[in-house]
Amino acid sequence: MFKPELLAPAGNLSKLKTAVDYGADAVYLGGSRLNLRAFSDNFTYEELEEGIRYAHDRGRKVYVTLNVFPHNSDMNGLEDYLRELHAANVDAAIVSDPGIIMTARQVVPELELHLSTQANNVNWRSAIFWHSMGIKRIVLARELSMKEIREIRDNIPETLDLEAFVHGSMCMAYSGRCLLSNYMTGRDANRGACAQPCRYKYHLVEETRPGEYMEIMEDDKGTYIMNSKDLCMIEHIPELMESGIMSFKIEGRMKSEFYVAAIVKAYREAIDSYVADPANYTYDPAWMEMLSMISHRQYYTGFYFGRGNSQVYESSSYVRDYDIVGVVAEDAKNGRYVIGQKNRVYPGDTVKVLRAKGPVIDTIIDNFEDEEGNMINVANKAAMVFSATSTSPLMYGDMLVLEKKD
Repeated sequence: MFKPELLAPAGNLSKLKTAVDYGADAVYLGGSRLNLRAFSDNFTYEELEEGIRYAHDRGRKVYVTLNVFPHNSDMNGLEDYLRELHAANVDAAIVSDPGIIMTARQVVPELELHLSTQANNVNWRSAIFWHSMGIKRIVLARELSMKEIREIRDNIPETLDLEAFVHGSMCMAYSGRCLLSNYMTGRDANRGACAQPCRYKYHLVEETRPGEYMEIMEDDKGTYIMNSKDLCMIEHIPELMESGIMSFKIEGRMKSEFYVAAIVKAYREAIDSYVADPANYTYDPAWMEMLSMISHRQYYTGFYFGRGNSQVYESSSYVRDYDIVGVVAEDAKNGRYVIGQKNRVYPGDTVKVLRAKGPVIDTIIDNFEDEEGNMINVANKAAMVFSATSTSPLMYGDMLVLEKKD
């Protein structure tokens, strides 16, 4: 049985380790240059080397993004940067610009290249063209249906792999090629600095009636006419498995470790369940419960089954029903657990425990003490370390998640 790659975002070194620990087969990240997440932490060369060692020691892969649309000045030093990536043993570079592709083929011909979704590949002839240019994998445009993806797979060589997004934020522009941010704020989305103006609130103004703001929907707060829902394909693993996609990609290099852990865990369990017994595969609602815990917009299935209702008109805000309140920093000592605080939590709170393997469980944490052993009635200082008891056994690395109170 073919087993697809589960590819997770790694916005920094800690998120890379979380993705690997929770079951990702590969991670993608931004190095110091030429990637479309200018405001994520990104990786220094030393962090990149450490992350690659961490992944490779566990049999996982690391891909580095070079997917901007570069101007002349962006190309300065490109050759040296490519040599650095190759020397660090990255498994592939994700690229979109022909100039970067040409340079990579000349400077580091052994380096595997994946074509970014920014290149908007939506047909099999284009896929074959890019393959002839040295591309090993096509990251498909998000605007494709399941039927179109199967047609592409049926018409391309077996030596060319397909990758597609299965979860995460969607862009109202064609596979991310948006000019709104540059036009409105001077921040170029195609060079990694998007301000996300598609999430802003808008009113309609008729040109001969300046100052008269007309409602587009029946809401006096305006409308969010370009605010896309989030992609979620957790309920459609069998269709994805039969599509010819060999890498299931999760969006979200700017998201939290909690986001990475929950999504990787849910899709890991779903994929493994299908591969183990396709004939008797059953969707588990617990997977969607995990995905509902993280901060997200309303979910939908993107373009896979037809566009449908893809916009959220009422608000640009996220659904945030849970907060991560702590991470277990040490195994139990004398019945107590050392916890690194993430958000405010009180003694006696019932929290959910998210760990790499096993079901999500509930436990009550209580009897808080600070690092000096003094009893405290709340853990509310940023990044503080405290200890607590738990009604269920905890493990190093467990994430403690608290449902928000009304």
